[in-house]
Amino acid sequence: MARQKKIDLEHMTEKEKMKYEIAGELGLLERVLNDGWRSLTAKETGRIDGLVTRRKRQMAAEGKNENEEK
Repeated sequence: MARQKKIDLEHMTEKEKMKYEIAGELGLLERVLNDGWRSLTAKETGRIDGLVTRRKRQMAAEGKNENEEK
């Protein structure tokens, strides 16, 4: 039996929210919700982590650019 895990976005860190968002974009969210993060392969989790890192860098760069404009 597949169990649907309830996601509580209110009590998650920004990184955790981003992980779920990226998993959804990659089409992996359903599997994560049903079977947990451990059901993903190393390649899939590496891809998610790489995209999280990329987005964090982009956000930092955008923040830096906004500060320079002021």
